[in-house]
Amino acid sequence: KTSWLDNLSLNTPGNRGRILFSLDGECVFPFHYKNGTYYDCIRSKSRHKWCSLNETYEGYWKYCSAEDFASCVFPFWYRRLIYWDCTDHGEAFGKKWCSLTKNFNKDRIWKYCE
Repeated sequence: KTSWLDNLSLNTPGNRGRILFSLDGECVFPFHYKNGTYYDCIRSKSRHKWCSLNETYEGYWKYCSAEDFASCVFPFWYRRLIYWDCTDHGEAFGKKWCSLTKNFNKDRIWKYCE
């Protein structure tokens, strides 16, 4: 059953046309928005992080919850090694990180591990 809150027409984030906000649905990563490709929730023209519900942003989006943020991809290739867990290799401050794609060497998309 769908309630009136499930889809709202809003003028955020960053678009003046018809935008549909959803309380449910899954974030699609990566997604294309304006001239960028995003592998995680973004804060573009919004106070809160959000994601697209389509591979190419078509106005369907939702605010991100803890479950929506991008996940590490294992195994991933970094330099000449394959990693099956978060690593601090190559990180100046010793914080563990992971790749958001299978090939960090090519894509260079990453996040800190929690």
